Amino acid sequence: MALAAGGRKRKAPRRAAAPGRRLRRQRAVAPGAEGKARPAAGWHRNEEVSSDSEAESPAAGGRRRREETAPAAEEEEVEETPQEKKLRLAKLYLEQLRQHEEEKAEEEAFAEDLIGDRLKEDVLEQKGRLQRLVAKDVQPPDLASIRVLRGHQLPITCLVISPDDKFIFSAAKDGSIIKWEVESGKRLCVVPGGKKGTEEQQVGHTAHILCMAISSDSKYLATGDRNKLIMIWEAATCKHLYKFTGHRDAVSGLSFQKGTHQLYSASHDRSVKVWNVAENAYIETLFGHQDIITGLDSLSRECCVTSGGRDGTVRVWKIPEESQLVFYGHQGSIDCIQLINEEHMVSGADDGSIALWGLTKKKPLALVRQAHGTHGSQSLQQPYWISAVAALRNSDLVATGASC
Repeated sequence: MALAAGGRKRKAPRRAAAPGRRLRRQRAVAPGAEGKARPAAGWHRNEEVSSDSEAESPAAGGRRRREETAPAAEEEEVEETPQEKKLRLAKLYLEQLRQHEEEKAEEEAFAEDLIGDRLKEDVLEQKGRLQRLVAKDVQPPDLASIRVLRGHQLPITCLVISPDDKFIFSAAKDGSIIKWEVESGKRLCVVPGGKKGTEEQQVGHTAHILCMAISSDSKYLATGDRNKLIMIWEAATCKHLYKFTGHRDAVSGLSFQKGTHQLYSASHDRSVKVWNVAENAYIETLFGHQDIITGLDSLSRECCVTSGGRDGTVRVWKIPEESQLVFYGHQGSIDCIQLINEEHMVSGADDGSIALWGLTKKKPLALVRQAHGTHGSQSLQQPYWISAVAALRNSDLVATGASC
């Protein structure tokens, strides 16, 4: 310690701590209530403080508080004025309208495409040019899935399937009619046949039923028998409505014009008759075949096709023009015929041949002889005659049946 002038003592200056060196603070004590020393509040025993730390300035503390409160202020929702809210809602409404209009336009375009495709199909169907190629994809049925429905007492002679594929109507030689449900195989309705001589008391048929047809709206069912009668039934309930008389021999063919209640009937009396079923009315009779008519079919045009048995002709009857087209090609009796579309048809004969016809040519477009083979000894071989033909409408698929 140095002596200052005047004999006073002067403290020596404190040495600066070297960088990084730590100083130990003296523990401060305060007198306790009982006179004992205790650590001062806010200080901890043996607390070390870095020599290079500086006391925080008020400015730095305020800056830190502002930085901490800034994010919270940013997260607060900005209050919008009524005008801004109206503008925001208007923009949202306009956007929703725009999306709705776009969805509506897409739906309308899709519907127009469907309608256009349907109209195109209808036009092609009317012209006989609609053709679906399905024959190459046909597979034989699974034998396990075939069900046998029993109910008639005598052999079944004809049947039809309702346009919605839900019901089957079958008829037999015993004069009975049965309505079946396709899915379950249940008998929904049975119209029993009567005995010969009980026509006045019997509601249904008293002779072999040879043919039947159902209207395209599934409203009417028509049946024809060997007793020259045509019976009209309500298809939904099998209720008998009325009967048509006029043919002079067995009724061999029936067909409704598609989309109408106009009925065509063919008979062994070699005539074709036209009826209006909805009005319970007879319209006209057509003549031309030289032998019994064995088959009849029609589609949506006001015309029908028939097969003429031993007269060897297939005929197309144009009702409005009161004219007919005659086609030749089979060598035997033509026993069955079916329209494929409005311009083509297929027929089968007892000489075993199958013919494909077009309305623009009088000769077959294609002819398959002995389609189901032959039977008998080598010297007396006979073809199996074609007894039934069926066609999947507007397709390239045809099925035929032959006698055994």
